[in-house]
Amino acid sequence: MFLMDLQERNERLFYKLMIDNVEELLPVVYTPTVGEACQKYGSIFRRSQGLYISLKDKGRVLEVLRNWPEKSIQVIVVTDGERILGLGDLGCQGMGIPVGKLALYTALGGVRPSACLPITIDVGTNNEELLNDEFYIGLRQKRATGQEYTELLDEFMVAVKQNYGQKVLVQFEDFANHNAFTLLEKYKATHLVFNDDIQGTAAVVLAGLMAGLKFAGGTLADHTFLFFGAGEAGTGIAELVALEISMQSKTSQEEARKNIWLVDSKGLIVSSRKDSIQPFKKLYAHEHEPVKDLLSAIKDIKPTALIGSAGVGQSFTKEVIEAMSSINKRPIILALSNPTSKSECTAEQAYSWSQGRAIFGSGSPFDPVKYNDKLFVPAQANNAYIFPGFGLGVVTSGAIRVKDDMVLAAAEALAEQVTAEHFDKGLIYPPFSSIRKISANIAARVAVKAYDLGLASHLPRPKDLVKYAESCMYSPIYRSYR
Repeated sequence: MFLMDLQERNERLFYKLMIDNVEELLPVVYTPTVGEACQKYGSIFRRSQGLYISLKDKGRVLEVLRNWPEKSIQVIVVTDGERILGLGDLGCQGMGIPVGKLALYTALGGVRPSACLPITIDVGTNNEELLNDEFYIGLRQKRATGQEYTELLDEFMVAVKQNYGQKVLVQFEDFANHNAFTLLEKYKATHLVFNDDIQGTAAVVLAGLMAGLKFAGGTLADHTFLFFGAGEAGTGIAELVALEISMQSKTSQEEARKNIWLVDSKGLIVSSRKDSIQPFKKLYAHEHEPVKDLLSAIKDIKPTALIGSAGVGQSFTKEVIEAMSSINKRPIILALSNPTSKSECTAEQAYSWSQGRAIFGSGSPFDPVKYNDKLFVPAQANNAYIFPGFGLGVVTSGAIRVKDDMVLAAAEALAEQVTAEHFDKGLIYPPFSSIRKISANIAARVAVKAYDLGLASHLPRPKDLVKYAESCMYSPIYRSYR
């Protein structure tokens, strides 16, 4: 609440404070604290920070967009609040997420604050607790679905392009699985769109896996990956890993997918379940006997990496970690669910149950762990490593579309920032203290790919794209007048 008030009162000081104390303040401005802030958003609401578009605005969304005072917008983060982190449907109170994300676009990626626009599309909520809460700030009705929902989203996307042109990056954030994939597929050919839950998470995890291989040895193609959770995050990561394997080993993506297995709430995804699963899961329905639980799946599949994104807290039990450790010398264990209460296991559990052998990463931050007199520093697989630099690269190159190759380039750039010094501490990600330098490097790699694919409109192409990205970054500098 203090930081949001400071952002309202003195924007420059807010960003100066954020940049100078990024490791301390990141968990406050974003996960895990932002989750609690969204749950209590109605009670702590002071003044509107973003733009609300509701079902009642249908037919005049363009008019509502034009009410926003800033005219030169480069990045929009939009949510409908249906799946906020691992907390579920928070309706209109999900606004805390676009606001927090865009604060990071500026602090970590250097996108001008005036060029950022947080939007919440209010189509109601199915959360009974909120509907009965006197402080709830949104429409008091059940969620609109089907045609009514589709038409509002379509009007919104058309209005964005009409008002801001085709070079505005629209980031879909915390939409429910069924809408997230549909929206990304529907608009990626006509708009500059990015889904952080699908593509951003995938890029961060792929970077962690690529860096982790320096510990575990071998290439991505030599490893077997088991995902616990087959929603937008799980399948998004799986697809990007498969794409990277296919590019590295010059095989088809279908072939690369054979190394990747998914477990959802009903057990291992296998070919005999094809008729009853969503289309995006079918790609990973391999030939195998049905397996009901995660532990049995591990014993059958013998994965080298276990990746959790199901939002089920404490699902990586002692038996699960011990099974992974008995199969692998250095098991890769990523507990990605947010916030901390939803994490599949804690850092301490991962290190102690694996006798200090686990290569561990998590979605929420954990304190360093001492095990057998050795200090382990858990890596946080935070999307904030990727999306600010990715956004900066897209904006500075004037890209008109986002392609998977650009997301891959961002993952590769992040993995390259991990040095031998970081490995010695057990880190598979670089420290956040150098995040602006990391973002500039990611931006440059994304821009290179945009130029190579003929999608960049900022011409002529700058000679040194890292320097150019750094020169475009907003810095909250206090000028000296004496």
